[in-house]
Amino acid sequence: MFTSLRKKILGKIKPSSDQIKKVHSLASDVIKKIRIKDARVIIGGSLAKGTWLRGMHDIDIFVTFDYRKYKDKSGKISDILWKHIKHLHPIRLHGSRDYFQINKNGMTLEIIPILRLRKAEQAKNITDVSPLHAQWVKKHKLCDEIRLTKAFAIAQHIYGAENHIRGFSGYVLEILTIYYGSFDKFLYKVSKWKEKTVLDPEHLLNDPLKELNISKIQSPLVVVDPVDKTRNGATVVSRERYALLVKAAKAFLKHPSEKYFVLKKEKIPNRAITLEVTIRKKNDIIAGKLYAIFMKLKKQIALNRFTIKKSGFIFEKKSIFWFALKSITLPQHIEVKGPPLNLHEHVSHFKKKHKKTITKKGHIYASELRKYTHAKVFLKNFINSHKKEFSRIAINTKVR
Repeated sequence: MFTSLRKKILGKIKPSSDQIKKVHSLASDVIKKIRIKDARVIIGGSLAKGTWLRGMHDIDIFVTFDYRKYKDKSGKISDILWKHIKHLHPIRLHGSRDYFQINKNGMTLEIIPILRLRKAEQAKNITDVSPLHAQWVKKHKLCDEIRLTKAFAIAQHIYGAENHIRGFSGYVLEILTIYYGSFDKFLYKVSKWKEKTVLDPEHLLNDPLKELNISKIQSPLVVVDPVDKTRNGATVVSRERYALLVKAAKAFLKHPSEKYFVLKKEKIPNRAITLEVTIRKKNDIIAGKLYAIFMKLKKQIALNRFTIKKSGFIFEKKSIFWFALKSITLPQHIEVKGPPLNLHEHVSHFKKKHKKTITKKGHIYASELRKYTHAKVFLKNFINSHKKEFSRIAINTKVR
């Protein structure tokens, strides 16, 4: 990457000294107000690693509970934490272990209860390992290289491990940058990735594809967690996001430009059906629920024989589901294939079930009226029949 371009990008994405002071001051102020026996309070996430970007609005604060005392009652540490931070008026959020959120001075502070570990195998919850991740990243001192990688990934719409994104988590991008040695080398190596890439930065396994649980190696990218050899950090990465990163790396290397660090609004195909969902409050839990509805819609659209060419989920204050279909309408009748003619009992049962049948090519077929011939009509009916599901998280929905 050209030196002048690198300098220009870093000048825009690296936090200013003033912002660094303000963020750390805010975090310290909250930390001072949390006092729990047998627990220590520390800064976590990208702020602890020094890999955060300018304009960051989230601060992770970990309340680490003594492992020996709480290892057999780790399910209770959220309740213990709640009692000691009620005076801060946090919002309680439900997850694999409940955590808390405070909004202050335009920042969102997440207060997360974890066990204090020496090694990853002691973890009772995935969040318990987070401080070990921070320690591993910090010792490599590649903060600016990681910032470039993260900014690039954000601009390409591939940043985030949430279900509705299925992209690259901040930690995976940190691992990749450290493993390859710099942002430039990261891009070069990514541009050479094939259908499957397997990386083991700390050489913890002899053969990751044989030693990791089969459920953890289904993604196109396998990255053995440097602090936990049982985990593939990139399990959630979809083939679509993987391919987008490879494509973007190749394009940038061919014509390096600042435009690859500028987030552009995701383009929706002109003739796609869109479903607008106005949400009450944007957070990861709402995103997860919306994504579940989006996937349910995709499944139902396919079951109703509409062919989806492409689809997407844009998560904003006005979230959008979009579906580009091969055809928005279908013929009134659908042909249903029945059993072979020599299976007399099954043929008889098929005839009882279907009024109009014909035989061809050794099978019996039936012709039935479709319930829905227009995709928009189907979607509107689906939403009406799932009003309760939508009303919990959304103000209104519109099919366009």
